[in-house]
Amino acid sequence: MNIKRVIIVLIILLITTSIIYFINSQKNSEKLNDGKIGVGVSIGPEVEFVKAVGGDKVDVTLMMPPSADPHSYEPLPNQLSQVSNAKMYAEIGTSLEFETNYMDNIKAANPNMLIVNTSKGINLIPNSAEGEANTVDPHVWVDPKNAEIMVNNIYDGLVKVDPGDKEYFTKNRDNYIQQIKELDSNTTKLLKSKNGSYILIYHPSFGYYAKDYNMTQIGAMINDEEPSPQRIAMMIDIAKKYNIKTLYSEPQYNLNFMESIASQAGARVVTVNDLDENYLENMAKIATTFANNS
Repeated sequence: MNIKRVIIVLIILLITTSIIYFINSQKNSEKLNDGKIGVGVSIGPEVEFVKAVGGDKVDVTLMMPPSADPHSYEPLPNQLSQVSNAKMYAEIGTSLEFETNYMDNIKAANPNMLIVNTSKGINLIPNSAEGEANTVDPHVWVDPKNAEIMVNNIYDGLVKVDPGDKEYFTKNRDNYIQQIKELDSNTTKLLKSKNGSYILIYHPSFGYYAKDYNMTQIGAMINDEEPSPQRIAMMIDIAKKYNIKTLYSEPQYNLNFMESIASQAGARVVTVNDLDENYLENMAKIATTFANNS
């Protein structure tokens, strides 16, 4: 009798475990159940790119939160689980350290997923960070002209996985690209008086931006490492030499270094975030910030 009870209990436990697993699987596959296309992306700006084109046909999984350091962030198990049900992944496709470290894991989680290189067709430039000139600058998205190319690549990918909604995607893409062109035009006007000016920033993520809008970027970091006392002293001298009164940092990094430079150079520190999900709004704010500061 006791043996029978044990067997019954084990059967109940097995059934309960199976039900829990099934419910969790259903939650992870929710986008399949509601008919949406699961799309994984690496960084915040791509969220807006994919949603702008895909509209209510897509469900986006962001792998790297906007507040995370792209050089050290590790994807969480639940993120890999969500990507395992995706139809498409929009990678940056440059030397972005997050992708260099984890794209193989992402692909292994879903071998049948379409991988879209959003940087295809972009004229890549060398990294402007000191000591990294032999590598590609991965921060292509900061330049609106590059963003337009990225959106077109995302559009092509969505059409491949869902050709039946091509007309819908085309209309959305055209509307969003028009907004990107307006952003570029407005940025050009705002920064016209800033030709030749400097962007002294902790992490040099605005190389493409500086090149397109005729500015010069100076990064405090070398090889993605915290600046040494000698490096800080050099940045202080540069700020004084070129009369740079505004220094920039990003929310992913410690402000202390730039604040130390600013306090000794008679400058101030302003935060900008190239990884914000609200791309158009954020880049418009950044343009205004650069235009209103020296």
